[in-house]
Amino acid sequence: MPTDITNSVRAEVARRADHRCEYCLVREEHTGFPHQVDHIVSRKHGGSSAADNLALACIVCNRYKGSDVASIDARTGEVIRLFHPRRDQWADHFRISGEHIEPLTEVGRATVELLRLNTGERLSERRLLQSLSDYPGH
Repeated sequence: MPTDITNSVRAEVARRADHRCEYCLVREEHTGFPHQVDHIVSRKHGGSSAADNLALACIVCNRYKGSDVASIDARTGEVIRLFHPRRDQWADHFRISGEHIEPLTEVGRATVELLRLNTGERLSERRLLQSLSDYPGH
């Protein structure tokens, strides 16, 4: 964890997110590793460690997102910004359909593709959590 993110800031970010990854919605307690504090706009791109630039992310989403703020839309070849958990509403860009996270917008599609939200392993994880009534869409 970066040294400028204190334990109290991390706790606030986790509380605000209800201890769910703000990208894939998996609860922190259901992963093998603690969720991480993501710089939505990375420091590399001038983002700060202020609360309005921080999101809670599972290790998988955070690994795939890295320092990216946009991606290339596979359908159009256009550069599309990624979902921004502080500025965007999740339900405006995604919906749960079975175990899939379906994109509703270009931003949603770019985010689903870059973060690989619907790989086989992630679908299996969601299916299991839904069977336990502990993931949206069950």
